[in-house]
Amino acid sequence: MSIFYLLIGLVLLVIGGEFLVRSSVGLSLKLHLSRMIIGLTVVSFATSAPELIVSVQSALDGLSGLALGNVIGSNIANIALVLGTTALIAPLAIDKDFFKFNWPWMMGFSILLYILLLSGYNLVRWEGAVLLGAIVVFLILLIRRARKNPEAADVEEELQEAKWWKIFLFLFLGGIALWQGSELLVQGAVDIAAKLGIPESIIAVSMVAIGTSVPELAASIIAALKKEKAISLGNLIGSNIFNIGSVLGITALIQPIQIEEKGMGLLTNDIYWMLGIAFALLPLAFLPKAYRISRYKGVLYLVTYLLFIYSAFSTL
Repeated sequence: MSIFYLLIGLVLLVIGGEFLVRSSVGLSLKLHLSRMIIGLTVVSFATSAPELIVSVQSALDGLSGLALGNVIGSNIANIALVLGTTALIAPLAIDKDFFKFNWPWMMGFSILLYILLLSGYNLVRWEGAVLLGAIVVFLILLIRRARKNPEAADVEEELQEAKWWKIFLFLFLGGIALWQGSELLVQGAVDIAAKLGIPESIIAVSMVAIGTSVPELAASIIAALKKEKAISLGNLIGSNIFNIGSVLGITALIQPIQIEEKGMGLLTNDIYWMLGIAFALLPLAFLPKAYRISRYKGVLYLVTYLLFIYSAFSTL
């Protein structure tokens, strides 16, 4: 029954995430926001909704290992699994903005999280406020940059002409699906962890993290198969920034995140993988061919992800 709950929860998260993205984009277009701003802010935040709902629900249930592990695992999966799989299907070009803005901010947020966690092996409310404050600064700078190139993001014609009732229907259905999906996913993950004697944090960085990254993975594979430039390195990096700044920031404000002894693998193993995989993007962006994530680089990241999963479970 636990596996059934887990699978149904994953399906609901995928459906809910898709509905939320569509309603968010439609609403933004109705409010006459530029396409670039929609792509870099609204969509990025909406695709982080599964992580947010799961993390908040886990923290409220007293499962801090799940909340933190979900974000760390999702950030690893977004680059190593999602980017690796997408590059394997169709090589990706790297925008020069990656070096000037996106990557430095992602590394900054990752290092900030590491420092905050080491200070007391927890994330208390004021630290959550710091993360949220940082995301506000990031958004202000992002919007300023977006105004210089307002037509850089593509939006489906169907979403541009969406009716108000359809937007709010998607918003409502997406919210319900995310809420119910998070309940079932957390319950299934906790039950499996208990039966197998595995800490919730390990289940979080593996099964739960992959689950909350499924919308990005599915969209990336479909886009690559269609040979459309519907996914970029910048979007994945943006998702990682939102995961740390908004997901953990909001979660810590609602319920402080305390790392228990059985979840210390998050600090002694998993977070180093997150930092290393994020940092590796810089040399890979140049070597041997600049501004391109080729297929062999995709294979390298997929192998790295398998090694990470192995290392997570080897700490048992």
